[in-house]
Amino acid sequence: MTMDLDHALASRSAQWLVTGAAGFIGSHLVEALLRAGQKVRGLDNFATGHRSNLEDVRIRVGAPAWANFAFMEADIRDRAACAAAVRGVDHVLHQAALGSVPRSLADPLTTHDVNATGFANVIDAARLAGVASFAYASSSSVYGDEPNLPKVEDRLGRVLSPYALTKLHNELTADVYRRGYGFGSVGLRYFNVFGPRQDPEGAYAAVIPRWAAAMIAGEAVAIHGDGETSRDFCYVANAVQANLRAALFAPAGETILLNIAVGERTSLTELFGLLRDGLAREGVAYGLAPDHGDFRAGDVRHSLADIGAAERTIGYRPSHRIEEGLAEALPWYRQVAKVAGR
Repeated sequence: MTMDLDHALASRSAQWLVTGAAGFIGSHLVEALLRAGQKVRGLDNFATGHRSNLEDVRIRVGAPAWANFAFMEADIRDRAACAAAVRGVDHVLHQAALGSVPRSLADPLTTHDVNATGFANVIDAARLAGVASFAYASSSSVYGDEPNLPKVEDRLGRVLSPYALTKLHNELTADVYRRGYGFGSVGLRYFNVFGPRQDPEGAYAAVIPRWAAAMIAGEAVAIHGDGETSRDFCYVANAVQANLRAALFAPAGETILLNIAVGERTSLTELFGLLRDGLAREGVAYGLAPDHGDFRAGDVRHSLADIGAAERTIGYRPSHRIEEGLAEALPWYRQVAKVAGR
């Protein structure tokens, strides 16, 4: 975070709601807000979040800051729970969702229920409660098959998965709420966010924690396709900064969509090398070559963000490039592997 954001947080105490508070990005938001002296209400049903993430936050921020945190175990598909969660809240940071393109292809209806209907429940509750700001997690997946690079907010293609469809649905819903009710919001189109507390387990784990865990364990890494597929990998500190800036600095009453990334493209082959070399500096030697398989259904071939709108609108400046993010994240992945006995 930068001086203007630190000053804005220090100069005003507010009540924040973070949905998906026990998740990867949500728990980092909770931690940043508590460190800044804010009051935070967290909501999660632990479908993909973990109690251990909140316990890690509790240890890191200390008892005085943790006393400003209140937690609700609830589901965003529950309208009454959403209404209770936003009561007395100034700022909503909506992160709760079922992520993963493959998961959405395997179970499109649950993805829709959580990501689309759940979103509608949260934004409507926030509107009725009169919150001051509403920022939410969208996704670069909404660009679909739009071929041009870098991705610019007003140029979309056809979405390629049920997950991407739900995120586009969120954006359209938010725009209707501005036009119909005068309720503004900021949609943050995340590009491949990574960092500590990102779950390396399960079939739908993101590529960086999954590969890091495999390398630490001395197991083979699988690359879908030829390795030239590329992504704009964004360290979680950048996403935290963007959320707080969106809440505090975005123009009121408008519907805004912003790319949140670094503005640099890394191929999967390059990522493999960065992880291998980074782990070597951590004392983990990895000598296996990657296994190449088929391209994965629903995946976008290349992704690169134009972050100019976020820079102009909310003063966003990424603090971490991929190398700097990996340098912070890899010790955490090693610690998780050690605890798991790998």
